[in-house]
Parts: sequence; C-alpha cells; structure tokens
Amino acid sequence: MTVFSEETSAANLNLRAKRSWLYALLLSLATALVIISPFFWMGNASGHDFSFHVASWMDAAAQWRDGILFPRWTDGANHGFGEPRFIFYPPISWMFGAALGFVIPWKLVPTVFIVLTQILAGICAFALGRHLFPQRGALVYAVCYAANPYALLIVYMRSDFAEQLALALFPVLFLAAAEVLGLFDPPVRSARRSIIFLAITFALVWLTNAPAGVVASYSLAMLIAWTTLTQKAWRPLLHGGAALALGFGLAGFYLLPAAYEQRWVNISLALASGLQPSQNFLYRVIADAEHNAFNRIASHAAVLMIVLTGVFAAWSFPRDRSTAGPLTKSLWSALIALSLTAAFLMTPISNIFWMALPKLRFVQFPWRWMSILAIPCAVFISAAIVQKRMRGYRATSTIAALLAVLACTATYMVRHTWWDSEDVPVLLETLQNDQGFEGVDEYDPLGDDHSLLPEKSARVTLTPPEAERGLKSPAGVTVQRWTAERKEILITTREPSVLKLRLLDYPAWRVKVNEAVVAPEQTGETAQITVPLAAGSSLVAVRFIRTPDRTIGAVISVVSALIALLLFTRHQERDRQQIS
Repeated sequence: MTVFSEETSAANLNLRAKRSWLYALLLSLATALVIISPFFWMGNASGHDFSFHVASWMDAAAQWRDGILFPRWTDGANHGFGEPRFIFYPPISWMFGAALGFVIPWKLVPTVFIVLTQILAGICAFALGRHLFPQRGALVYAVCYAANPYALLIVYMRSDFAEQLALALFPVLFLAAAEVLGLFDPPVRSARRSIIFLAITFALVWLTNAPAGVVASYSLAMLIAWTTLTQKAWRPLLHGGAALALGFGLAGFYLLPAAYEQRWVNISLALASGLQPSQNFLYRVIADAEHNAFNRIASHAAVLMIVLTGVFAAWSFPRDRSTAGPLTKSLWSALIALSLTAAFLMTPISNIFWMALPKLRFVQFPWRWMSILAIPCAVFISAAIVQKRMRGYRATSTIAALLAVLACTATYMVRHTWWDSEDVPVLLETLQNDQGFEGVDEYDPLGDDHSLLPEKSARVTLTPPEAERGLKSPAGVTVQRWTAERKEILITTREPSVLKLRLLDYPAWRVKVNEAVVAPEQTGETAQITVPLAAGSSLVAVRFIRTPDRTIGAVISVVSALIALLLFTRHQERDRQQIS
C-alpha cells in the first residue's frame, strides 16, 4: 500500500507539473497574440532596426540555398558589394529568422518571430517563477515579464529582433546565476550542473545579441561580487567566475573573430553621433528632433519600470520569517542590487563608468538596461500579488491596474511608431533582382566609404570597356560561379585590362588568377576589388577563406564543450556510485 501510494503521489505530481507548463505555454501564447494584435490590421511595426534584421534573414536564407551552412559574408549588403556582417553580428537571431523564411511567407516572418520570441520569454520566466512562487505567482510572472514595457518598446518601436530574443532568455540566465550563487534554499541542483547551466545560458545570450551579452556580463559580475561580499564566502566568486569563463569559451567561435577582426572594419562608427551613451541617458536632448522624440518615449518606459520596481519591491519585502513572502531576504537584496545598478546606469551621473569600463560604451543606449530591470520588476510584482494579504478584491484590483498600465503603454507606443506593410516585399524584390540592400557603417571594411558605392552595378566590369573598341564584351566575360563566398570568372581580352568586381576587399578574401595568388587593388575612396589582367585568357577565382582567428575560436569552443561534457559525465558517474 505504501509503495502504491508513493507511486500514485509521484504520478500526480508529474501530471500537475505537465499541466502547469501547459498553462504557462497557453498563457504566453495569449500574451504574445495580444501584443501583436495591432499587426493584424496595421501591418508590420517598422522600427529602427527592422530592415537590418529582415535583410540579414533573407541573405542568410539565400546562402543556405547555395549550400553555405554558416554564412560569414553578407552578400547583399551595400547593394551587392557585401560586408562581413555575419562575423560581427551573433548568429542565433539571423539563423532563426532565416529558418522561418524557409517554412512561411517572408511577409509573415517578423510577426511569427515576435510571437515565438514572446512565447519563449513567458516560458523562460515561468521556469524562474516556479522556483520562487506557487503556480499562480509563476504564471503572473510569465505574463508580467513577457509584456514588460521594454519588450513592448522593442516590438513596436525598435524592431531589434535579436535583442528581443536575448531578452527572452534573461530569466533563465538569472535562474542559472541564482543557482550557482546559492540564492535558492534549498539548492536546485548540484554545483557542477549549475555551473554548466549558467555557462550554456550565458553563451546563448552572447550568441544572440552582443549588447545584451555585455549587459549580461556586467550584471552577472555585479551579482557575483554582491553575493561574495554579503555571504562572506569565496564559493560564489569561484563558481560564478568558472561559469562565466566556460560560457565565454563556448561562444568563442563567434567572440574571438568578432573581437579580432574589428581592426579590419570601421567599428568606431558604432559610436557615431546619436549612438553614444552620453547622448542617450534618460531624457537627454541633442540637436536631433527625431532622436529626442524616441529617447523621450524610451525614458518614459524606463521611469515606469523603475517606479513599478520600487513600489512592488517595498510591498514584497520579506520583513520577518512569520510574514515573509516567497522571496528570501538574500534573493530580495540581490534583486534590489540588480535594480539599483540598472537604474543608476541609465542616468547621466554614471557616464564615467560608461567611459571607463571595457566595451560598456558599445551598448550605446543606457536605457537598454531595462532588459535587466525587467527581471526584478516582474519578480517583485508577482511576489506582492501572491502574498497572503493579497486575496480577493485587493489582488484582482492590483492585477487590473497593472494590465491597464501595460495597455496604456502599448497603445501609446502603437500610436507613435511607423507601420509599413511594404518593407518586406521591397527587400525581397531587391534581393531577387540582385540589387542588394544598404550596408552598415561599422561593418564597412577599412579604407571604404560605402556611401560612395553605386546602388546598381554589374557584378563584373572590365576597364577599358572592350565594347568601345568594337568588340562584344559578353563573349569575353563568363561568370562561372557567383556565391557569397566563391566567385569564378573567365576573362578573355586582347590587351591588358583591369577587372573590377562588385565586391569589397577584406583580409579574408583570397584572389587567384590562373591559380596564382595575387594581391587585389582598391579604387581609392572605396575598397572595391580590382585585379590587373594580362592579355589573353584569365581564370579569376575569389574565395572567402577561414582566417586563423576563426579556427582558434572554433577550437576554444570545442575544448570548452568537452570540459562541460566532462563535468557533466563525472557528476553522473558520482550519482550512480552513490545510488549503488
């Protein structure tokens, strides 16, 4: 009877767990559909980064069709001259968008991307919430996080799909960090498993969005330092540091090339006027009306989150053991420290830190720290709602007030953004017509001014044009292959000529003429590749090679993965020995 009752109890618990995850999935889906409901009659919200991301998805999908599984060079950028965007921009978001483009029409991809991302945000938030609250509180946390003001700002006004995807992962990142730092009582899993868990989630954030990776790195460093000091123990520092080091190693195949090859592009233009942290603090005004209008909206959203965090943090404070809510004092204090850090870094008085701390200025916009503030904000709201004194009318009225605030925030942003249903078809048409799309300043190779590149250009041009000498140029130029990473052209001329390719020079390009490696020349103000040719037949082959930094980065990732696997298998063996 005892064995039977224990098995029945275990089965019931398992069924309840599955049901709770199903409830979280359905509630996250409902939240995502409500968020994108204006899309049904207004088209796509065409925010600041909309064209950048959609064009990247389309370019990656086109390269997959050519057999290039992991694109490095963005072929359609700069109207077909290309740029190394895929080396510097983390791969998960543009690969996800490209995959969606294979199964659904491109016009629907942005909307489906948003829905799936916000579902993921709700599920990840529920994964954290179920360690803090009963089921009701975990579901409240999932909704509050998936519909937080910063997520709404990204969806309606920024269209930064990569940051939105990284934001969806942040609750799991905090969950992993809390496990490693011992903020849960009792511990959720063993130290080794917690370190691996944090390393993997940390790497995933970096492989999704670089500014989010920087924000995550400094947030975790602050939490590790805070916990080490408050607990007066070295374990959080050692375990947290090991997890971060392993996470950086797992993402090494992206991080090392992106860091090393910055010397080959105009990366400093990422901090051009209007993109500097000092110009984007809360309510900062510069000589750009459009910039000021958006910064004012972002500042409104940040202040709203700060106020909500402060109010509900005070409400959910665990005053003593007898009246404590679901949050322990150590976890509550860690969340407060995280909130204060995020709020402080959005204000002008933090400018010295933006200038002094490595790579922090490349986050560009201080209000991006709302991505971190969203975690404690939603936790404090959920903790307050599930307290014993929050029952009946008080709980219902609080939830209704929160929903009204979020609805008003969303309505305000919907009315102040730009709606356009033609962006996607226009981008698709330009790629299909081999016209390409605009490039990005910071990914422009050194020595190039991409603003001077023509919007329409032939793939191959000979100088002097043989047509002017009464010869038929097409008979002398045969493009045998033209993909993002390989170009092969057979040229036949009666006199020495100069070949101009619709391609920007970059150290990873190797140019061969009749199997002999040659150094490509540039045209002056642009980095367009030009190749001198002798009279006669010339087979020109241009290939995007694997540079040493990419190889070393891949090796680091493989070694890190093996270390993680070793830690996991050793833990499994120890568990089996204890059971036997």
